[in-house]
Amino acid sequence: MDGENWREPAELARAYAPAIYRLAYARTGSRADAEDIMQEVFVRLLRAGPDFADRAHARAWLLRVAANCANDWFRAPWRRREGPLMDSLPAPEHEDGGVVEAVLALPAKYRTAVHLYYYEELSVAEIAKITGKSESAVKSRLFRARAMLREALKEDDDVSERL
Repeated sequence: MDGENWREPAELARAYAPAIYRLAYARTGSRADAEDIMQEVFVRLLRAGPDFADRAHARAWLLRVAANCANDWFRAPWRRREGPLMDSLPAPEHEDGGVVEAVLALPAKYRTAVHLYYYEELSVAEIAKITGKSESAVKSRLFRARAMLREALKEDDDVSERL
């Protein structure tokens, strides 16, 4: 993203689609839903046509919109009508015991903070701006999430010591 090309929606999509997808996946736990959210973020980018001051502003705006779209996904009326999987439709199997699985098992508000802090390497202040929460709320969520992860991963001493 050299020069002024970074302002183009196609360049922004190329640069930030992976981060948006990871955030959406961390929130929903579903690849298909994460792709839908990512697509909605870029539709909103095209509709709004914001004028970004710099790359950091563009990234923050896109991640904020992704967080909002994920929140909208949880509030969608069709989600309230979901039922349990039928035996004829088996759920995909996941490997147990991994860090990714433990993070995905966290409640959504903790999962978002952990994802943005550890995977996107954002500061507490940046996470607070993106999520619309205070810095102390973000710190609290990170603290509680670490405790939950330590408990979930306590049999894996190497991982829990790093948390």
